[in-house]
Amino acid sequence: MAVKESNLYVPPTQAAQIKKSAFWKSVRQFPMIYVGGLIIALLILVAVFAPVIATHNPIHQFSNGLNPDGTPVAPSRKFIFGTDGLGRDVFSRVVYGARVSLIVGVVATAVSLLIGTVVGLVSGFVGGWIDYVLQRLTDVILAFPFLLFTMALVAILKPDLQNVIIAIAVTGWGGMARIVRGSVLSAREFEYVQAERAIGASIWRIMFRVILPNIFGPVLVLATLNVGFAMLTEAGLSYLGIGVQPPTPSWGNMIQDGMQTYQYAPWTLYAPGIALVLAVLGFNLLGDGLRDLLDPHNVTHG
Repeated sequence: MAVKESNLYVPPTQAAQIKKSAFWKSVRQFPMIYVGGLIIALLILVAVFAPVIATHNPIHQFSNGLNPDGTPVAPSRKFIFGTDGLGRDVFSRVVYGARVSLIVGVVATAVSLLIGTVVGLVSGFVGGWIDYVLQRLTDVILAFPFLLFTMALVAILKPDLQNVIIAIAVTGWGGMARIVRGSVLSAREFEYVQAERAIGASIWRIMFRVILPNIFGPVLVLATLNVGFAMLTEAGLSYLGIGVQPPTPSWGNMIQDGMQTYQYAPWTLYAPGIALVLAVLGFNLLGDGLRDLLDPHNVTHG
């Protein structure tokens, strides 16, 4: 289909280029997207190339990793971020810890997004007793304090990386389901949805091919923010000893170890703490930027 602009014919390929150019012009209005995206890109690079970036084995206890009095070695050329209370290289553990945080944040959020989207779509579009049952199930999920529910589930399943992901995903989809359902309740009355119904389109086509692409903006923003929240949850569980188990490096269990030595070796606490803050900040900035970008009231054209 061609696009007309100022009574001039615009070929479809050129129309697509104009639309793409307008999109990136809008993106440039929100620098938070760039800052958040840069932090996330660096985090991904660190996680993917951890074996190349890390200077030492993250779980190896070095004989020269402790001072004669048994305290951690301060940052130096050999140990960039110093060592921890067991003589392990803090820099290498921070680098490998990025893998754990990123895997948990992205995978747990993706599973939560899948569950919440399906539940919200079906609940909002089908309605009736199906909506009632699904919303009562959502109420049950949201009724439990998130952290306590997650802790209990991890403790039942057994603390490890896989079960931490499962626990966060299972307990975190309720909010997404509510957001999706609310958007569907509005979208199902739009003319394009009524037109699909009139031509006899199936329920599944209308939900996943028509409604979902038009409501995915708010869902994407929520999912981006939830990645950072999932990373914080994993760190909290590991800090409490019921998340990722040592010697696997996690920023949470590194912070827990650093609490024992920070008075005379503050780098053992600050290094993983700052890394966690920056990672969560990156996803939050990206989510806030996308929220502003997708709000038509905040975009200026011209």
